[in-house]
Amino acid sequence: MRVLHTMLRVGNLEKSLQFYCEILGMKLIRQKDYPGGEFTLAFVGYGDESENAVIELTYNWGTEKYDLGNGYGHIALGVNDIYSACDKIKAQGGNVVREPGPMKHGSTVIAFVEDPDGYKVELIQTKEQDSAKEEAATASTAK
Repeated sequence: MRVLHTMLRVGNLEKSLQFYCEILGMKLIRQKDYPGGEFTLAFVGYGDESENAVIELTYNWGTEKYDLGNGYGHIALGVNDIYSACDKIKAQGGNVVREPGPMKHGSTVIAFVEDPDGYKVELIQTKEQDSAKEEAATASTAK
């Protein structure tokens, strides 16, 4: 078994596609209207669905807003350079609701952004960037 997708109901499909594709850099994989059910499904992600989990954006025609409730947590994305990623997101009009920094009670560097519907997306600093910073620090002290 593997995770296929996470589904989010969105109030404005175009704004959501702009956020996930232009601001977070995902690709629109496929999109289809279902006139009989009055909804549209759009699948976005960083790679082909056969090998990667994706996000399903569900737009129910005529519904502009949803109550997020208190059960939803967040989507998490790994990033190589969390600080530049947040700077880029802000420059493109994205909403960074928690600036990059160590998580509470830990050392993992995280940040949170919010999509147009208020869903939280966590950015997590990947080990590649941490390793590169450590190597640079070690190289500068070795000179």
